[in-house]
Amino acid sequence: MTPPLDAPAHNDRALRVLSVLAQSKSAMSAAELVQATGLVKSTLYRQIAVLRRWGFVMETDGRYSPGPVSVQLASGFDGNSDLVMAARADMRALAQQSHESVALVTAVNDRVVCLEMIDSEQSLRCSFDRGRSVPARDGASAKCLLAHMPLDQRDALLDALGDSPGRRAERAAELDAIREAGHAVTHGEVDAGVWGASAPVLGPGRRLRGAITLMAPLTRVEGMEAALLHMTVVTAARISRALQ
Repeated sequence: MTPPLDAPAHNDRALRVLSVLAQSKSAMSAAELVQATGLVKSTLYRQIAVLRRWGFVMETDGRYSPGPVSVQLASGFDGNSDLVMAARADMRALAQQSHESVALVTAVNDRVVCLEMIDSEQSLRCSFDRGRSVPARDGASAKCLLAHMPLDQRDALLDALGDSPGRRAERAAELDAIREAGHAVTHGEVDAGVWGASAPVLGPGRRLRGAITLMAPLTRVEGMEAALLHMTVVTAARISRALQ
């Protein structure tokens, strides 16, 4: 996960290491961490030493992964996040009504992080799982969040993509249309064959808190797109009201 654009490098090195480990699906070697973080090996080892001492990172056979304190952090988040607590019941209701998978996502720097996931009883292969993240670029979740975040934050993220001026203008126009519509719908942009609909969850002052995303195989949603989108938008609006 890329640190905030204005974050002093000397203050965020340990957090950068921890963020990379949190995103990885398996333990990482020092060489992999050097490549992922951009830190030189001596600096990396200093950060790892601090993180290990505090229990945020553990080492097994020369490979590093999140440590036991990470479990405490996750438990504290689950028990105290007003967003997750406000969303869970409505997410379950949407999953039961639609018979599809439902995610609660939020934007963290240049990533879309899945905070909660209600899996469908039917099969679905997608990139989202609770605690996992994807780049804030393509897909219904990313586009919904980008469209509804403050313009200066959105513009900074679009600039960081490095697109040509023409492609950047196309992205900005698409996000403007999504903001106007109040939802995003995509087909196979992140996972092949997966349809996604996403609607924003807004807090007081219409501040973006996250998004509700419904995901299903394209073969299962044919002819039901409008109904599933409506369910998603209604659910996100209900959660938004609960946060006011």
